[in-house]
Amino acid sequence: MKYNTVIFDLDGTLLNTLEDLGDSVNHALKSFGYPERTYEEVRRFVGNGIKELMFKAVPKGTDNETALKCLQAFKDHYKTNMQHKTAPYDGILELLETLKSNGFKLGIVSNKYDFGVKNLNKYYFKDLIPVAIGEREGVRRKPAPDTVLTAMKELNAQKESTLYVGDSGSDMITAQNAGVKGVGVTWGFRDAKSLKESGADFLVDSPAQLLDIAQNTECETAL
Repeated sequence: MKYNTVIFDLDGTLLNTLEDLGDSVNHALKSFGYPERTYEEVRRFVGNGIKELMFKAVPKGTDNETALKCLQAFKDHYKTNMQHKTAPYDGILELLETLKSNGFKLGIVSNKYDFGVKNLNKYYFKDLIPVAIGEREGVRRKPAPDTVLTAMKELNAQKESTLYVGDSGSDMITAQNAGVKGVGVTWGFRDAKSLKESGADFLVDSPAQLLDIAQNTECETAL
């Protein structure tokens, strides 16, 4: 099988965003007099968009209206805080440069809100990734396949030649729903066990291993 398209999740896959997310979560919580969360707690909360992140972070029993206000406080802070501690994981820039130079079509699909996805892509990856899609009104979030299929359409990609790469079980289910192969990365916010249980076709421990799979030189499945 010959792959020519790789679509990535963002948080926990390309970028380690945990501390900036955690700092903005705690800014919002403190502004409402709520106790702060640890980075490890935030790690467990991420993966299904910022609304779910904040709704999990506020104290149990918080009413919906207040939780939404906390969410807005998070958004306002994160908009100017998303590049303080965030950085690409080791080897990611080299991976993207190699894939691009070898003619691969590259994209990002994330449950992070669309402005944040596009902003972070432009800031960290410049012109390496032409298509970046985040959460927006009227489009179902992952694990629904909608955003992956949209990225594939924009890239003129075919299912049989596309990999979707992510760090969570939701990402692996997204790949299945989109009809593409799912690659689980073990350096992100979830562990290998959860990726396997969610149906990952491949597991990788480093960007170099991902490059091998994309170039079809290493095809060990996660089964």
